[in-house]
Amino acid sequence: MTVNDVKRAFRYRFYPSDAQAAELSRTFGCVRKVYNLALAARTEAWTRQERVNYNQTSAMLTAWKKTEELAHLNEVSSVPLQQTLRHSQTAFTNFFGKRARYPHFKSRRKSRKSAEYTTSRFRFRDGKLTLAKMPEPLDIVWSRPRPEQAKPSTVTVSQDAAGRWFVSLLCDDPSVTPLRANGNAVGIDVGLDHLLTLSTGEKVTNPRHERKDRVRLAKAQRNLAKKTRGSANRNKARREVARIHARIADRRRDGLHKLTTRLVRENQTLVIEDLTVRTMVKNRTLARAISDAAWSQFRSMLEYKAAWYGREVIAVDRWFPSSKLCSACGTVQDTMPLHVRTWTCDCGTTHDRDVNAAKNLLAAGRAVAACGTRVRPQRSTPGGQSAMKQEVSRRKPQEPPPFRGESVKRSSP
Repeated sequence: MTVNDVKRAFRYRFYPSDAQAAELSRTFGCVRKVYNLALAARTEAWTRQERVNYNQTSAMLTAWKKTEELAHLNEVSSVPLQQTLRHSQTAFTNFFGKRARYPHFKSRRKSRKSAEYTTSRFRFRDGKLTLAKMPEPLDIVWSRPRPEQAKPSTVTVSQDAAGRWFVSLLCDDPSVTPLRANGNAVGIDVGLDHLLTLSTGEKVTNPRHERKDRVRLAKAQRNLAKKTRGSANRNKARREVARIHARIADRRRDGLHKLTTRLVRENQTLVIEDLTVRTMVKNRTLARAISDAAWSQFRSMLEYKAAWYGREVIAVDRWFPSSKLCSACGTVQDTMPLHVRTWTCDCGTTHDRDVNAAKNLLAAGRAVAACGTRVRPQRSTPGGQSAMKQEVSRRKPQEPPPFRGESVKRSSP
């Protein structure tokens, strides 16, 4: 990895003037409108067994601007509108590549409000950022240092549900360089009683950020439910609920950043379990706790930081029996209910469930790194199938996405 390969987004909060807020709100609305028009055009073409690419939607945008109904698209900068067409193209590319679901229409109330500007539509000089169609720079709170002499390639302006305004600068960060290899390896088992359990025996307490604000959140949601739809008081109550959610998410993200940075700096190889969190949250008993733990966000942070600093993250197969396997003798227990936190193997070794699982993940990760991804521990029965092969038949086959030539049966937005 070279220095130029690392691009980082530096996000800051800013406070727009009334004129700037009105201009950005118009831009958000136009971006949402263009995205929905392009998605509708692509969907209609698909039902006719035709494909529409970015160049065709760009030509459509030019035609839309000339109509009387959509003449207001000319009032905002053209670059965010072009960028949303590129995002639409990326969404369809991921869909056809079976990496994402079919794109959905953007909602005025629920979708994220954002607009992306390229270098031709903003000016960044002397620490001041001025966007297109704005005479004055944004009032940005520079809460963290930026790379020296770094020039942003794109600027993304957004507003969250709590009404806070943010600007994100995408820059080359020369300070991100691969760390010196130290040879340390660690197995990481995620959980709910403890957020993480390491193969070294260390346990990281689960902060349970949502539980700490649950009473306050419930009170705000009850207050919101009593307000009349469309009223100003309901909008104020909705903002209060959004602020509580934002506070929970900010604390959770900050804690995960500190934790993942420490793990990446201290270890050369990090072994985790390839969990399907999307399926696990369907458990009504544990869904709230799993969502609060943010296992997917933890894995995402761990992977991109490992790529930055020259570390390796190995994901062990989800069917690997890390909790039921004895890390001392290799015997696999028949059952291991969730309430069993400590157990004794037939060989006489007493295990802490989570520490034992982390040790097994580390051993499996080392085997994967050395011999390939098909290496799995065998059951105690001689000649028995591996745990992955025995469990793989339980998986529900995924339904392939529609392909060219099939009709699309979707409800209109």
